[in-house]
Amino acid sequence: MKTRPLILVSLSVAAAMIGFAFLTAGRLPADAVLPVHWNAAGQADRFSPALPALLMPAGVVLLATLIFAAIPRIEPLQQRLEASSAVLRASWLGLLGVMLVIEAAIGLAVWGIALPVKAIMLAMGLMLVWVGNVLPKSRPGFFVGIRTPWTLTDTDNWIATHRLGGKLMMAAGAAIAVASLLPIPPETTAIVVLVAVAIGAGVPLVYSWWYRNRGKRQA
Repeated sequence: MKTRPLILVSLSVAAAMIGFAFLTAGRLPADAVLPVHWNAAGQADRFSPALPALLMPAGVVLLATLIFAAIPRIEPLQQRLEASSAVLRASWLGLLGVMLVIEAAIGLAVWGIALPVKAIMLAMGLMLVWVGNVLPKSRPGFFVGIRTPWTLTDTDNWIATHRLGGKLMMAAGAAIAVASLLPIPPETTAIVVLVAVAIGAGVPLVYSWWYRNRGKRQA
């Protein structure tokens, strides 16, 4: 899998975010603080000095770039990694998108532009839809996909689990995206997010175990 274009995109995004951070912090008093966390009601409940708050998403991008770029180099099952490249690519670019929205939610208010916190939820939902759409294309590997003892040791189990997992992830992402657009209380949106993520992440794990035991009973 070729990672150089993705690395260049990531570094360019990180550089733009760092530039935005310094420009934005320069418009504020030295002791200004900005939100870095919001509660279930959509209210900021944790703050940090302006520059560190603005640099945080860029730091996450740089760390994620290091991790994503390393995966193709340390994956033992190199022959199967190419089949999973779409999942790795969607996860990588999707995370960049989410971090850009978080950066905007933190800093745009300084420029007189109010971005609702629900925009972060929308970005997360769209990312899950994207990743879920390509998830069934992946093949067994140690770093990409739904890795359980049963998917890693049985290709049929991997394929079946990822087909189900992809559908559930897309449904979870769609639910989160729709909830972020509806005029409902932020607390309700938070509940939708928690339930959607729990189902999308938990059901495939149980299904993988069930699929393995069903195969043993039929043998």
